[in-house]
Amino acid sequence: MLSEELRTLTASEPLSLQEEYEMQGKWQFDDDKLTFIILSRNLDENVPVSLPEALGELLPTDERLACLPMIGDVNIFVYGVPPSNSENKPQEIQEDAELEDEFYAEVEIMIAESAFRRKGLALEALKLMLGYATAQPEAFSAGSALPHPHSFSKSPLKIPPGSLVTKITDTNTASIRLFEKLGFEITKRVEVFHEVEMRFKQTI
Repeated sequence: MLSEELRTLTASEPLSLQEEYEMQGKWQFDDDKLTFIILSRNLDENVPVSLPEALGELLPTDERLACLPMIGDVNIFVYGVPPSNSENKPQEIQEDAELEDEFYAEVEIMIAESAFRRKGLALEALKLMLGYATAQPEAFSAGSALPHPHSFSKSPLKIPPGSLVTKITDTNTASIRLFEKLGFEITKRVEVFHEVEMRFKQTI
């Protein structure tokens, strides 16, 4: 990521090309990461490709998706043992794990192309991601411009909504307001990193 503005907005560190490739590999195969690539619905007028009226009918393997510009991504990073994976542990082991490692899922969003910012795309992408990751789309679909029935597949994660957190640079008021619209509240300020931590608090 060469843009200093993007690194500031996303609180990211600069990576070498090799580090970028390694990170891409982790995102593809690691069980503790989930990434959605955000594509623009606007086709170049010179591209002779017809798309279905409902883009939700397209499968990820559809070659026509290559004609849609990639404008950003939305990610979830899982930390600790998900509740569904800890149910079969002996009680004492489970209690120790809970003390040592609270489960949470950190959410990140980036609209890399400046021409596509301030258009509500980040909000729509987050609604899709959070609805899918928690298997509770109704908690995030209010006011969505997308048709509800076709937007969500069965989620392998089922993250409890109350475990969703995000960390944002404290001067990035636009992102703070974005997550507030989704039901997140500031729960911690980390002055040394100039960050705020927000957690999903909305009652479902």
